Amino acid sequence: MEYEETLKHYDDAVALCDGIERKGKSMPYTSDNGHMFSLINKDGELGVRFSKEFQEKLMEELKSGHLHSHGAVMRGYVRMPDSVVKDAKRLAEFIKLGHK
Repeated sequence: MEYEETLKHYDDAVALCDGIERKGKSMPYTSDNGHMFSLINKDGELGVRFSKEFQEKLMEELKSGHLHSHGAVMRGYVRMPDSVVKDAKRLAEFIKLGHK
C-alpha cells in the first residue's frame, strides 16, 4: 500500500481512539509519556507495539511479522497487514491495545 493511503487509514483509525493523538510529520506515530506504541515507517508500513506474548500470537493470526524501519527490526512492533490497515475500526482496536 502506498504511504499516503496508509497515512489516511492511520489517521482515520487514530481519530476513533479517545485520548490518543497522532504525532510526527515525517514519521507519523502515537505515544504516551514518551513511549511510542504505533508508527508508520518510510515504506508506508504500519506497526503497533504489543507485549511479547501477544505479538507472537498476533503475528501468527495475521500472518504478519515484525515491523522493519531504516533496515532494523522494530522489536515489539507487529506489522499490520493491509487488510487491517484498511479497516479503521479494527486498526483502532489494535492501537488501543498497544496503548495499554
